[in-house]
Amino acid sequence: MKFCSECGHSVTLGIPEGDTLPRYICPNCHTIHYQNPKVIVGCIPEWEGKILLCKRAIAPHRGKWTLPAGFMENNETLKQGAARETLEEANARVDIHQLYAIYSLPHISQVYMLFQAKLLDLDFSPGIESLEVQLFEEQEIPWDNIAVRVIHDPLKRYLEERRYGHPEPHMGIINKR
Repeated sequence: MKFCSECGHSVTLGIPEGDTLPRYICPNCHTIHYQNPKVIVGCIPEWEGKILLCKRAIAPHRGKWTLPAGFMENNETLKQGAARETLEEANARVDIHQLYAIYSLPHISQVYMLFQAKLLDLDFSPGIESLEVQLFEEQEIPWDNIAVRVIHDPLKRYLEERRYGHPEPHMGIINKR
């Protein structure tokens, strides 16, 4: 950060009084600019045991498969964000169920939250961020072509838990791709 978003003055990096971490501070208007992790919300959409995946049309990881997920927007709930992302990426309507996974990615300052979800119908198609969308049986999932570990690991765990009973919510940390 170089300039204050409040007044346009150059900012400095320092530890504000009463804080313990370096922050960008405007010496002109005294605004402290906090930079916090981004929240990504998404879901594991199912239809009769199959999982809906999207092939990315944008960087990063163009051409790789992923679950529908993306950055939360202001003024929406976690479930609304997950449903919106699924509609944007797959033109699919879902019923969002319980939270399944929370993953911290401290190396890129992100938090991923994935919900279990049921497709409401089979009327889906690629959104502008997807090259294609497809329902996969578990044995058909292109594991070597999954975009990122934060999608690969919880999806793999979900399917394994589903085979042996009921998937249980969990938390994890991923420090690298």
